[in-house]
Amino acid sequence: MAINRTPVLKRCRSLGLEPMYLGVNKTSHRKSTRSNRKVSEYGLQLREKQKAKFIYGVQEKPFRNMYEKAERMPGLVGTNLMQLLELRLDNIVFRLGFARTRREARQVVSHKHVTVNGKVVNIPSYKVSVGDVIEIKEKSKSIQRFKDITEANAGVSVPAWLEGDFEKLSGKVVQIPLREQIDVPVNETLIVELYSK
Repeated sequence: MAINRTPVLKRCRSLGLEPMYLGVNKTSHRKSTRSNRKVSEYGLQLREKQKAKFIYGVQEKPFRNMYEKAERMPGLVGTNLMQLLELRLDNIVFRLGFARTRREARQVVSHKHVTVNGKVVNIPSYKVSVGDVIEIKEKSKSIQRFKDITEANAGVSVPAWLEGDFEKLSGKVVQIPLREQIDVPVNETLIVELYSK
């Protein structure tokens, strides 16, 4: 699997993105070196796609497949795409506060610490459905890492479309998120325009 090793803050600066959307609470003191040159329509569309891929940690091919799946679903393609990205297991682990960053959430899933409906799932891109119960494995709950995470994420608010129990380190998908419930600064219509060319 391809790994982007560009420092997070540098990538955030180049995309004009706040690091908090990735769960990173650092801020860069450097100024963006981007000139005030007018960006073309294609440039704007490409930046939105790169932003979405970077936030959710998805490479080009899986992202393209997800877009094609969103096209086949009823409703708006852009909204469907955002919902598919939000319903990834690694994103839900992050949203429930079981990881400090999306990258950490991906690692938590890959290392077999997470169960979905009682079964261990180690695929970060696993699509979670409404009614699924996501939980940190019983054995893993006593690991120091999760004690540190629960301390660090004590005040984290869980989105309305999820139900979380921080004490038991478990959560449930109550509904498919509406677009207004997805607080990610991505203009999905530009992504749709880019792919529909």
